[in-house]
Amino acid sequence: MPTLGSDMTEGTLVEWKKKVGDRVVKGEIIAEVDTEKAAIEIESFHTGVIDQLLARPGEIIPVGKVMAIIREAGTPARPAAPASALPPPLQPVSLKEPGSSPPPAPPSRAVPETEAGRLRISPAARKLADELGVDPATVQGTGPGGAITIDDIEKAKGQRIEARGKTISTPLAPSLSPPSQAAEAAGDRQARMRQTIAAAMARSKREIPHYYLSTTIDMGRALTWLKEENLTRPVTDRLLSAALLIKAVALALRQVPELNGLWKENAAIPSSNIHVGVAISLRQGGLIAPAIHDADKHTLSELMSSFQDLVKRTRAGTLRSSELSDPTITVTSLGEQGVETVFGVIYPPQVALVGFGKVVERPWVIGGQMVPRPVLTASLSADHRVTDGHRGGIFLSAVDRLLQDPAQL
Repeated sequence: MPTLGSDMTEGTLVEWKKKVGDRVVKGEIIAEVDTEKAAIEIESFHTGVIDQLLARPGEIIPVGKVMAIIREAGTPARPAAPASALPPPLQPVSLKEPGSSPPPAPPSRAVPETEAGRLRISPAARKLADELGVDPATVQGTGPGGAITIDDIEKAKGQRIEARGKTISTPLAPSLSPPSQAAEAAGDRQARMRQTIAAAMARSKREIPHYYLSTTIDMGRALTWLKEENLTRPVTDRLLSAALLIKAVALALRQVPELNGLWKENAAIPSSNIHVGVAISLRQGGLIAPAIHDADKHTLSELMSSFQDLVKRTRAGTLRSSELSDPTITVTSLGEQGVETVFGVIYPPQVALVGFGKVVERPWVIGGQMVPRPVLTASLSADHRVTDGHRGGIFLSAVDRLLQDPAQL
């Protein structure tokens, strides 16, 4: 089970995408795992043949525990086990009325097959559908590629309750009503997510000696260039200022590489790749910061496309494990919420976080003249074990300088 961030301690295996004997290549999806924050597609870290599957669907697996064994090319196969290569899924156990005989197991709610293949539904949405008694085959998905999301399941449940309310004159008792069950399930998941985030942030403030810097950046040139550039693009390919900010951070890290890395086993481990984690809020509460891989090497168009895709898949619950395990720095922005300055908490084991506020118009001195200019406050939260204020200042200055020449981004 891979580590998908410092706040993850375990995950629930939803299903295997491969079986024993299948060949896999590095980066190929082999399993789906549900965590407190999101449903994750687990990628293979190696190329080879599936030799053993050691975990069962429904099993809660601690981080670091072996889930499967992949035999690399040229390695002899292990003797075949006499039993089934994959143990059966875990069955739910009723804890009510311990003295009575157990009720018959409910029919499995496997995802139905269609002519196009398996129904696209995130593990988190599938779990909620089971809890609320919603058949995913009857739900219209609104996620990427028609994937069924948590919101789709909750909406379907609400429509069923509304339709039932038109034919039933006597309301159910509040403690047994389906709306209460739905709210309780959603509330439990959100509470678990808040506990997970709380543990990670408490660890960060307890272990990381933060220092904070901020600077005000004149965004006049960047916004003017962005407006003119978007006039030459089709509507579907237009850029947002977020793409400029992420690219400026990625390129500035080349000049101050100490900020791009991790702190593990009492040592700083710089990263040769710049994978920018982008903080994305979830509709049901909480946030996730998956990575845009090699952000410094993307064009602005590629970066914009990657950013939009990441937001959609984060909220649909279809992220990949590498997108959660690979970030080397995090960027967060609260400008849309009207916040002017953000001093964030570093997400361990990363060593820095960059924050951006909203663009506001302020008096600015240019050539001795006072003029109104659109400005933005950029902040840096950094680990004092790895860098100091001098290097942090160089980084923020580099971000400012890059945004003054947006055409070169």
